[in-house]
Amino acid sequence: MGALRTKHKTLCSDVEDVQRRATKLLASIRDKPYPERLATLKLPSLEFRRKRGDMIDLWKYIHGVYDTDRPHFDIGNSRDTRGNSLKIYKHRCRLNLRSNSFSHRMINDWNGLPESVVTAPTVNCFKNRLDKCWENHPSLYNPQCAS
Repeated sequence: MGALRTKHKTLCSDVEDVQRRATKLLASIRDKPYPERLATLKLPSLEFRRKRGDMIDLWKYIHGVYDTDRPHFDIGNSRDTRGNSLKIYKHRCRLNLRSNSFSHRMINDWNGLPESVVTAPTVNCFKNRLDKCWENHPSLYNPQCAS
């Protein structure tokens, strides 16, 4: 598991390095720090793009766009006044192997979304509402895996 995690971090850093060098090609922002260059160009970090893509896929799984039973999510049906009506129950995992899987790492982010976002009628509507909800997300222009 450690080797896989290290390889992911390396690939993540490599992609961020390419983006970092590309943003330095513009003379007007060359001397700014990397997160500031990303914000100026409105280029989200790799981590944020991955998280957004995972949320879109999760919405598709839950709303039946993908015709598959995998991954399996237990949707809670509690009448809790907090959060959204499509909260996913997070199973405990005894091994670190499962804690980084798609179906496990996205649950906290999904459960933190407002009702209006998770109950969007279409994928494009979900994307627009998610972007509006996450417009000030901490990892938007602040890459965590950069070297």
